[in-house]
Amino acid sequence: MPALHAFANPARFLKIAKPLTPVLFWLGAALALFGAFAGLRLTPPDYLQKETVRILYIHAPSAWLGMGGWTGLAAASLMYLVWKHPLANLAARAIAPAGAVFTALCLITGSIWGRPTWGTWWEWDGRLTSMLLLFFVYIAYIALARADAERGGDGRVPALFGVAGSVLLPIIRYSVVWWNTLHQGQSIGLTSSSIDKSMIWPLFFTLGGFTLMFGGIVLMRMRAMLAAQKVEARMRRMAA
Repeated sequence: MPALHAFANPARFLKIAKPLTPVLFWLGAALALFGAFAGLRLTPPDYLQKETVRILYIHAPSAWLGMGGWTGLAAASLMYLVWKHPLANLAARAIAPAGAVFTALCLITGSIWGRPTWGTWWEWDGRLTSMLLLFFVYIAYIALARADAERGGDGRVPALFGVAGSVLLPIIRYSVVWWNTLHQGQSIGLTSSSIDKSMIWPLFFTLGGFTLMFGGIVLMRMRAMLAAQKVEARMRRMAA
């Protein structure tokens, strides 16, 4: 895969990532802010859930990025195990904190939404419990990657954990089908949606905006990690 090997070069990666980082982050922030404003001010309340439905515009993108983040982490980990590209390992480590934050945001907004809708802040059903497990798996990966780096490991153990953790993703996806749950089923499909058009359109702005911001944050963290590695290597050369 020559294209993949080409982007594994840190200098070539930085040449692309440096100008792309602010574009992704600030464009994403603008889209997310507009989507949040539109969701709060320009859409009607739901006939059943009233104003509480507006949490959808933050909750759904957070859930998407919590799961999508681990998908990217697992893919990067697999690439590192197969092709031994250091940038793939770096990408997985950069994705983990951002994915954990969005997973936590998903849990928090879901809890706030559940209080008036279900009458409880928390329910141990399949969807909520599996998302909570994903958050803990993120934290475990971060701790494992940090410990592996501190002891001078080669990154294989965190990468194996990253691939193995992806087993949670289909469980989260199909939890509302496999078990009785308070959480609603899938509202948006590839060709249809159960959400009215007058309410759904701001969701695409927040979803796209948060996704672009996520990408910008990951690139920012990867650049910072590469800079730290460069400084560390320089200090070692000076010490030698």
